[in-house]
Amino acid sequence: MDEEQRKAQVMRKTKETAVEVTLALDGQGRYQVQTGLGFLDHMLAQLAMHGLLDLELRARGDLEVDEHHTVEDVAIALGQALDQALGERQGIVRMGHAYAPMDEALARVVVDLSGRPYAVVEAAFAAPRLGAVDSDLIIHFLETLAMHARMSLHAQVLYGRNDHHKAEALFKALGRALEAATRLDPRREAVPSTKGVL
Repeated sequence: MDEEQRKAQVMRKTKETAVEVTLALDGQGRYQVQTGLGFLDHMLAQLAMHGLLDLELRARGDLEVDEHHTVEDVAIALGQALDQALGERQGIVRMGHAYAPMDEALARVVVDLSGRPYAVVEAAFAAPRLGAVDSDLIIHFLETLAMHARMSLHAQVLYGRNDHHKAEALFKALGRALEAATRLDPRREAVPSTKGVL
């Protein structure tokens, strides 16, 4: 698949949110992110930077209610953009993994761009909130992203004390794992599956 084609634009508009995403898989880690939630912006910046994804994402949500709808719909739209940019998934490495440390915290993320959505996320946060984001929504974001990107995702915080560090390590590891899995293998032209389709 031509690198020029590995781009996507997604717009998601509901009565609760409006999300616009532009994504390029073969980028340089450039990002412009504005969701109204500073901590979510910071995590998305880590994902783009360490995944070498060029990402523009803008979201407006009903933050006067709470942050749930915005976090969820950003994950849906970003997952759809990733799925769209991958196309038929021809020639990709398909699987990738990464460890990422953040000071005392260490996270591991393993992905398979199999077309079969599944998520196992093991992360315990001590504080109820990270900035303006409910800490439980970090797990929900990753699960929702996996469903809509049609990937198998296994994400673990192996250890750590500081919740910010644990979450940031997860997103850095996810970026690195996606960079490895989405990479085009010059030896492979077909879909990387004995089934012939992902």
